[in-house]
Order: sequence, then structure tokens, then C-alpha cells
Amino acid sequence: MKVAVAAQGDQVSQHFGYCELFRIYTIENKAVVKVEDVKNPGHRPGYLPVFLKENGVNVIIAGGMGGSAVDLFNENGIEVIMGNLGPTEDIISKYIAGKLESTGSACHDHTMHQD
Repeated sequence: MKVAVAAQGDQVSQHFGYCELFRIYTIENKAVVKVEDVKNPGHRPGYLPVFLKENGVNVIIAGGMGGSAVDLFNENGIEVIMGNLGPTEDIISKYIAGKLESTGSACHDHTMHQD
């Protein structure tokens, strides 16, 4: 099983489409056996769900995403877990332990604040 975490550095990104990278964890027998960082190829409507499916991803974890993105991930057979922030390592540990829940909260404001 492959789980992608939308990330900014070592933190879960607040919005999957604008993340720096996807940290893809390969999980076997409740253990991480491989971690791969894949650069976000760019936010284009409908592209990232297909891109992640082509990379073998089964689950996407992000701080948030728009409702249409959730639908597209589901259409591509990818489970969506959102509403969780913090270090990617902590989040994947919670996922493996069965303690990570999706808030089901979708983004409605796609404005990115730049510092």
C-alpha cells in the first residue's frame, strides 16, 4: 500500500494542490518499508489525482482540499484523509496505528498567502 502525504518540508501541507512535494510511504505489514519524495508537478484541475494514481498511491493525506478534488481522488480509487496537520512522520505513524481520522472538511478558499 502507498500513502502520499502532501508536504511542505517535513510538515503536512494545508492544501494538497500547492504542496512542495508528496512524501510517498510504502507500507507493508503495518511498517514503513520505503519513503520517496516526489516533487509536486504543478496544480492543474484534475491532474494530481491521476498523477498520484499512476504512482501507485492508495491514500492521500493533506490538511485540506477542494470538494471537486476529493471527488476526483475517489473516482481514481484513492482514499482522502484531510484535516490533519503536523510533522509527516507523526501523521504516518498515526495512520499506521489506525488513529488518523479525516475531518471531511474541504477547502473553500484557495487563496495562498505568501510571506
